Amino acid sequence: MRRFGLIAALAVLCVLPACGQSGTPPVPLTTGPSRAETHVNPANIARARSGLPAGYEVADLYGPASPVAFWGFGPGWVAEPPQCGALAGPASDDSTTKGWSASGPGGIVHAAVIGRVTFDPAVLAECGQWTVTSGNTTGAVDLVDAPAIDRATTVGMATDTKTVVEGGTETTSMASTFSAYLDDYLVFVTVVTDPGSLNPPLGQEFAADLLVKTVSVLRG
Repeated sequence: MRRFGLIAALAVLCVLPACGQSGTPPVPLTTGPSRAETHVNPANIARARSGLPAGYEVADLYGPASPVAFWGFGPGWVAEPPQCGALAGPASDDSTTKGWSASGPGGIVHAAVIGRVTFDPAVLAECGQWTVTSGNTTGAVDLVDAPAIDRATTVGMATDTKTVVEGGTETTSMASTFSAYLDDYLVFVTVVTDPGSLNPPLGQEFAADLLVKTVSVLRG
């Protein structure tokens, strides 16, 4: 039985970066032609809401935010290999978080920008495929092709999540996350969908396009 239990993801979960077997070496990392310092205005992220389909309900994000929280994982989650956890729950300054979440017939959309984030592209060599677990919830993560953005490093992740609830019932969800590292800022878009929904889901292409739009408005 499949059912969608992630609307509560609009309330941002507070997670701690935690995160050990090698995955398939990926090549879905996209780096722009220049890494020169670029201006980012986090307050502009509200303008990216114009990229949503009609009829979506939107709420601002407050406090910490991360892809892994929006995938449905609470505090104490563990990544395998451990170093891959940095892709979904990076150490950051939570006070710098700006963003919003939106829910509608095609799924739940999250867009956020976080400051004071460091990123080592070398981690991607061991994180082509990896897993994340928390309690009765497990997720399989695959790196996917990300859109090219000038003066940014971009990463794409596709996550299938399964939760076993009372009575052995399983709930499942899918998430597409695309991230852009702009100097010491992380910008990411996560779209969470229900595989059993009767409504057409917002897919990877939508999430990738929204990341490009979000980076553009942040740069003003």
